[in-house]
Amino acid sequence: MKTFVLYGIALFFLYSCGPASNNSAETETAEEETSTAEMTAVVEETSDNTLTEQERQEGWTLLFDGQSISNWRGAHKETFPEQGWKIEDGELMVLASDGAESQNGGDIVTESEYSNFEFQVDFKLTEGANSGIKYFVTEGYNSGASAIGLEYQLLDDEKHPDAKKGNNGGGTRTLASLYDLKSADASKPFKGIGEWNTARLVVQGNKVEHYLNGEKVLEYERGSEEYTDLVKNSKYEKWENFGMAESGHILLQDHGDLVYFKNIKVRELPAS
Repeated sequence: MKTFVLYGIALFFLYSCGPASNNSAETETAEEETSTAEMTAVVEETSDNTLTEQERQEGWTLLFDGQSISNWRGAHKETFPEQGWKIEDGELMVLASDGAESQNGGDIVTESEYSNFEFQVDFKLTEGANSGIKYFVTEGYNSGASAIGLEYQLLDDEKHPDAKKGNNGGGTRTLASLYDLKSADASKPFKGIGEWNTARLVVQGNKVEHYLNGEKVLEYERGSEEYTDLVKNSKYEKWENFGMAESGHILLQDHGDLVYFKNIKVRELPAS
């Protein structure tokens, strides 16, 4: 009787352990496959100067692949500047030149013009740096320096004196602001000097939105009463129909300070 009981117990453990071992192996295999898929997705999402399959399907165009400047030229020029800009390690850099505005390599603009669009770029500021992303640039204004256009300001707010200036009040020349017109939210999520941050513009019709690191920090409407009043009080008051072009180039500014750019892309949006 004891022998029978022991034999039954042995059979119980044998059958219990067998399937569990198989299930464990199957679970480990599934986890490995999931981990591999997740790693592949991460690689696709984080590779610099490339588009994911989803982005391609959404209509994004890469404006910088880490090597070529074929989508860009100098403002008021037919070719890319021979000095003042540099490509290194997949990063596009505007070089330092004593803080002079557009007096070294000069600004660069996209070959194409855009009207309804979404634009995104990763940027890294150095200490005290000043630059900008301009849009609706038509090159029709004879400014004698930097090309004229609406500007998403790039600035070291802590070290650059422009942060305390502005014809529409102090703060209208700070990071992510609509330069000299409207301030970005004071609580904007800036990651810091020497860190990569992401600027994004969304333009549909006359409605414009500025984003910093995924958070909307400013919005306005071109041609509105508010906008018209802001322009009248700004340094742009002398430029007729400032910022009201139906389409224009996107510009990266040379303001004489070292600033890095990568992952530059754009997509056209339907008219609102």
